[in-house]
Amino acid sequence: MKSLSLATLLALLLQLAGAAEPLRIEVQPLVGGYDGKQCWVQARAGAIPRGDGKAPLVVVTMQKLLVTGSDVYSALSDIRSGDLGLTWTAPRLHEQTLGRRREPGGVEVVFADTTPKWHAATRKLLTTGSTIRYLDEKGPMKEALRQVPYSVFDEATGEWAAWKPMDLPPELAICGAGCTQRVDLPGGDILLPVYSRPPEGKFTRVAVLKCRFDGTTLALLEQGPPLVLDTKRGLAEPSLTRFAGRFLLTIRHDDTGYVATSEDGLHFGAMQEWRWDDGTPLGTYNTQSHWITHHDALYLGYTRRGANNDHVFRNRAPLFIAEVDPATLRVKRATEQVLLPERGARYGNFGVCDVNENETWVIDTEWMQRPPEEKVIPVENKWGAAGRVLAARIHWSKPNTGWDER
Repeated sequence: MKSLSLATLLALLLQLAGAAEPLRIEVQPLVGGYDGKQCWVQARAGAIPRGDGKAPLVVVTMQKLLVTGSDVYSALSDIRSGDLGLTWTAPRLHEQTLGRRREPGGVEVVFADTTPKWHAATRKLLTTGSTIRYLDEKGPMKEALRQVPYSVFDEATGEWAAWKPMDLPPELAICGAGCTQRVDLPGGDILLPVYSRPPEGKFTRVAVLKCRFDGTTLALLEQGPPLVLDTKRGLAEPSLTRFAGRFLLTIRHDDTGYVATSEDGLHFGAMQEWRWDDGTPLGTYNTQSHWITHHDALYLGYTRRGANNDHVFRNRAPLFIAEVDPATLRVKRATEQVLLPERGARYGNFGVCDVNENETWVIDTEWMQRPPEEKVIPVENKWGAAGRVLAARIHWSKPNTGWDER
């Protein structure tokens, strides 16, 4: 029997090691467009299954940010791919249906922070988010009404329906679903995480709304009790997933991030701080985190301190992924990988999309603002950021069963 060379044995061992890895990450730039004044932000994808062996239609929504202001957004645009990212359409601006609207007193309101997701029961791509109101181009009005807007995509025309706000009770008059992940139940009802501030209150709190969607209208059925932490600005930007028979909520706070669990998706137990498996704090703070869910394992997408990234605003790059221990709700340090490498621009306002059983995409943008005292990142800069929309394509080594039912 012929013996194998050392090089051949090494190659086989490397192949076996690669096969044992649960996931592989491929970074793909989708589109650019930074001109020193505006850059793409809040990019997130939804996938429309098309059957008959066809690739899904992936729709990425995003909007331009005025880099000289603070959270100053324009109308929503989208790009689309029907061949698993081989080609993409040019950005299409939806000014008429997803643009700013004028209100009395010189106020303008915009649909922002949107997250599209396929709703299997109605076979519609439904996106939800938050409204933001402006009196000028410096930043949002601090005490303004905030609503939960939504819109539905028409695959035949490539158009979005004119956005409209959910009809909510008075105690949710200041309420948004910006940058959140929802869960659709088997019968079609939706569990939508939101953050709200009582009309006379100072701090935001998070809760989950059980909603019904009939293909046109998103209506409230039931409101879960809020989770409350009255420090700094309170809690915000919750994201929900379902794994191993439980619902899990990851939550933003100025000082750190939190996680809580529920049996029904509405009533949650006590929050616990995100920590590594050795008990030390994960280091994520004042930004969102999102779930990346495989039926075999649960992962968290996040940014954090301690990655030689103090030069990045709020340490919001690199963008990481790591496995979560579902028993302890701690992050397994040894599993951490970089989803998007740091290039001087902040990440963090990202979205997660299950494209098919073999791929999950994490979509983010190079947000071309520095801390206020440093103004903005120039078009040509030493770090390499260019205002691109990026996809971190996660290739699963095992098919992700039930990806289209979550």
